[in-house]
Amino acid sequence: MSFPKHLLTDDEDLVLDLRPHWWFLAPVGVVLAIVSALGLGALVQSWWSPLEWVVLALWLGAVGYFAVQYMQWTTTNFVVTSERVISRTGVISKEGIEIPLDRINTVFFNQSIFERVIGAGDLGIESAGEGGRQQFSNIRRPNIVQNEIYRQVEGLEERRLRRIGQAASSGTAPELSIPEQIEKLDQLRRQGVVTDEEFEQKKRELLDRM
Repeated sequence: MSFPKHLLTDDEDLVLDLRPHWWFLAPVGVVLAIVSALGLGALVQSWWSPLEWVVLALWLGAVGYFAVQYMQWTTTNFVVTSERVISRTGVISKEGIEIPLDRINTVFFNQSIFERVIGAGDLGIESAGEGGRQQFSNIRRPNIVQNEIYRQVEGLEERRLRRIGQAASSGTAPELSIPEQIEKLDQLRRQGVVTDEEFEQKKRELLDRM
């Protein structure tokens, strides 16, 4: 089930919409395959003896458990947009978390050797706020997701810088005070998003308006 587009804001772009890696379904799939094989073997030996009824009950239970796990897999989304990271799961009752990109401090991933082979892993996000550190499991290609999150964080900062520059040029009232804008520009300069020359130019434009 894709992430609902109507939950995005007007100027928000959907970048990644991922379900858990297929390895999420592997354990219950193996159980279902084993029970199915046992059922076929029991049917070959006799016809509806007590053993067949036991195997049938086990098979129905395995099918039901697989259906529940599959429903959880298909209704779980790990989403990266141009403004936030979202994790949602559930059909009727929903639960999830949203992390604004401007609050993200660090993104890290962990993969075992086997997970590297199949392209799965865990992703962790450290953010400024009450949530602190969030861990997400069974992420597809977590190293690529990590890079994309950093790319979107940088893009968000660049868009905010352009808006600040446009506000300074047009004389419209910016959302931040002039000292706050200068502080934000200096932060972007230290991060390497803007050059020293760009920082000094925007700083002079803002100071001229004081």
